[in-house]
Amino acid sequence: MNVIELIVFFAAVALALVGAVGMVMSRNPVHSALFLIANFFALAVIFLMLSAPVLAALQILVYAGAIMVLFLFVIFFFVQPGQKHAYVYSLPWQAFLSGILVIVLVCVLVAGLYMGGVFAPEEHVQSMAVKAEELTSPQALGSALFSRYLLPFELTSLLLLAAMLGAVVLARREKRSNGEEEG
Repeated sequence: MNVIELIVFFAAVALALVGAVGMVMSRNPVHSALFLIANFFALAVIFLMLSAPVLAALQILVYAGAIMVLFLFVIFFFVQPGQKHAYVYSLPWQAFLSGILVIVLVCVLVAGLYMGGVFAPEEHVQSMAVKAEELTSPQALGSALFSRYLLPFELTSLLLLAAMLGAVVLARREKRSNGEEEG
């Protein structure tokens, strides 16, 4: 990589991190969605830098386009203007459980990086290059996505469905607690 590619890569990584942190920390759901769109575009740039133009195009078309339109539709449909979004969590064990889950997530990420060869890159450079070359065409990517990676692909769709249903349930629960009638 030359200097310009490194600058673009680190700028995209910084934008992805700012977008992810901004999405989680923002109290306004519309701002969270906009931070998520920035994150998706930064990931598309990273995919381009990794010579995966098909993934970059899919990232922009599917996630930044279709999925975010769906999220914004749900947000605008269920959130009234001027509505406050301050939640008080009454589950005392929730902080402890989330801490344990964060530790488990970090352990899984470190194990994945270790198995991917990040800590010993000279051993895995050749095998990773062959795997990357296998997925450069849209046909090879589609074949891999619906054969080797079918389970993660379907789990991602279930995760998105669960997030959307969770947003709908939370919005309906707020309407009931405010004394509004459902129709």
